[in-house]
Amino acid sequence: VRLAYDDRMLLDTALKEWAVVCDLLLAGELAMLLRKGGILEAAGPDGFELERPHFALFPAWMHQDPAKLKPVYRDRVERFGAEPETVTIRGHARATHVWEVASRAAFDELDEMHPWSAEQIDMRFNYKPNRPLYLIAVRVHELPEAKTIVNDAEYAGCRSWVALKADDEIVPAGGPVLDDPAYARVIERIDAAMSR
Repeated sequence: VRLAYDDRMLLDTALKEWAVVCDLLLAGELAMLLRKGGILEAAGPDGFELERPHFALFPAWMHQDPAKLKPVYRDRVERFGAEPETVTIRGHARATHVWEVASRAAFDELDEMHPWSAEQIDMRFNYKPNRPLYLIAVRVHELPEAKTIVNDAEYAGCRSWVALKADDEIVPAGGPVLDDPAYARVIERIDAAMSR
């Protein structure tokens, strides 16, 4: 499914994602997200909706687990005993395409395109197995200037979406971290794998 979106002057919604995943997205080393929870699934794959298809990337540290990543990425994980007092938002993303992942074999064709360990992928497939696993392609943009905000209590906890306070909203500026041809290759690869 190709997603359409409305341009907004300010982004008032952020997706909380592991800080290491945000770093990989912003480095252009990753251009996809996996989701089972934190989404609206009104009518199955044809009714799939993200709360917002354009969102700020809000790094989260509390549930990062190096064991859930491939070994090459594990030393990039920074862990904290408590929520940090501030959070620096460095970018935003537009979800452009969504696929329902039909099988583990199909997803495994994309192994070099993501950081997650086999155990983490198993967990994603096995968690609530009656619910589909979705792969979301995201076009990531790095902000010209990162924005550090107070990590308010309303932002804390295990949640996917954060409603940013007015002072914390993000101006969606900055160019894409992947150019058009590189991003098109990502979409082609995922499309080919998901259509098998």
